[in-house]
Amino acid sequence: MNATYKTQVAIVGGGPAGLLLGHLLRAEGIDCVIVERQTRAHVESRIRAGVLEAGTTDLLRRIGIDARLNAEGMIENGLNLGTPDGLIRIDIKALTGNHATVYGQTEVTRDLIDAAPARGLEIVFEAHDVALHDVDSAQPSVTYTKDGADHRIEADFIAGCDGSHGPSRRAIPAHAVREYARDYPFGWLGILADVPPCHDELIYATGNDGFALASMRSPTRSRYYIQVPLTERLEDWPADRLWDVLDARFAGLASRPIARGPALEMSIAPLRSYVFEAMHYGRLFLAGDAAHIVPPTGAKGLNLAAADVAYLADAMIAHYRRGDQAGLDGYQTKALARVWKTERFSWYLTELLHLFPDQGDFKRRMQIAELDYIAGSEAMQRAIAEQFVGLPL
Repeated sequence: MNATYKTQVAIVGGGPAGLLLGHLLRAEGIDCVIVERQTRAHVESRIRAGVLEAGTTDLLRRIGIDARLNAEGMIENGLNLGTPDGLIRIDIKALTGNHATVYGQTEVTRDLIDAAPARGLEIVFEAHDVALHDVDSAQPSVTYTKDGADHRIEADFIAGCDGSHGPSRRAIPAHAVREYARDYPFGWLGILADVPPCHDELIYATGNDGFALASMRSPTRSRYYIQVPLTERLEDWPADRLWDVLDARFAGLASRPIARGPALEMSIAPLRSYVFEAMHYGRLFLAGDAAHIVPPTGAKGLNLAAADVAYLADAMIAHYRRGDQAGLDGYQTKALARVWKTERFSWYLTELLHLFPDQGDFKRRMQIAELDYIAGSEAMQRAIAEQFVGLPL
């Protein structure tokens, strides 16, 4: 059985970017449907980022999906850079008047999915063989198969929120694309465990053994990372070995000893900076990881996707409510201006805090000098605080 549907906006990808865009559009009465290739359980179980910028929390409050965020989100008024000489505390609240919020991306995703039925937001999970058609025409469409049947969604616009491996990016011809990439020669080995954090605020540490991060998801759940070579294998890292390394990395920095517990999740993730400079082609608009990837050092992946979505939603709302095309025409320029600033911040922290295999003594001395300058400069601390808490939307 074949079925054809019509909607105003077809959203490809049911992660936080696609879900948030769908809710923003539905709040203004704009018809849309989300197509997601994975199961709901898979989408809700993804372990991702945990620090939300002020702009991201403002968006969740704008659509009224903030009850658990308000009840469970942990306010972060400060950020710490750990060095062999101790902590450099950056007082985000004092320097910016704002704060970041620790609330896991997994929880954001669940909140958005749970709220969808009551708000008339349709999400099609387990949509296979998703393909985009005629994106440069006035009648673009999305096709997929589900439960053995073929489906077609005809739309005014398509929003590609399906990440770096989805079909949206591939629907744009090569002649319309410019790509920029920086692959880093190391990865992050991470562990998630139900243990209290070792410190009340995030610690981004750098030392003679490389980078380490102490973060949290709640008062009883912690997330830790260490820098490892790309040649490392997860099977070579039993949890006790990682806990031992974390003990050594944060000794003298954290306010409490590292608490150990069974790993809920362990993984090794490569680090990459990437920008796909074709966020708008015909009736197709890209947002989130479909258009860019940032190394996790700056905690910007979800937040940058949310900024894209905020710009795109406002542009589409202006189009449907007032016939104003300027926002859609200017979406790529506006989004990329913020993308590159955010890429720069994530690149800067990555270069500052990690040891590179071939960096030599000179670069290490430059890193140490930069950290020493940050420690004594309110202007530098304010610049870091402003970028960490999030540039204005």
